[in-house]
Amino acid sequence: MRVAIASDHGGYSLKEYLKKELQDDYEFLDEGCFSEEPVDYPIYAKKVALDIQNGLCELGIVVCTTGIGVSITANKFKGVRCALCFNEKMALSSRTHNDANVLALGKDNQSSLEALKIVKIFLSTSFSNAERHARRVNIINNFEGE
Repeated sequence: MRVAIASDHGGYSLKEYLKKELQDDYEFLDEGCFSEEPVDYPIYAKKVALDIQNGLCELGIVVCTTGIGVSITANKFKGVRCALCFNEKMALSSRTHNDANVLALGKDNQSSLEALKIVKIFLSTSFSNAERHARRVNIINNFEGE
């Protein structure tokens, strides 16, 4: 599976750690940033959102210091359902219940090891397709453009 990934300078070290730990299982399309030099997070979250919109990647990961800014940005794009997850349970539910296709992480919200566990669950879990969850995702999708 090809996964789009990006961060700002605050999330750079976590992004690099995740890529290194998961490189044998996933192909990453790294949309930056590429150092700890200060950058504007919306530019990088947008790149991942567009990768999802355009079908270049099935799933995406965006990282900043808190995860808030990148999640807000990614959710501005049609077809993107970005979930900011702080633990494994949230990652599981974001995929099974909400069909989230982008995971937002905050570097300061958990250890690197915990972030890795969250990412592994997010990337390996499918949408449940349960009628109630599909209905709710369709309602969310219908709100786009309002």
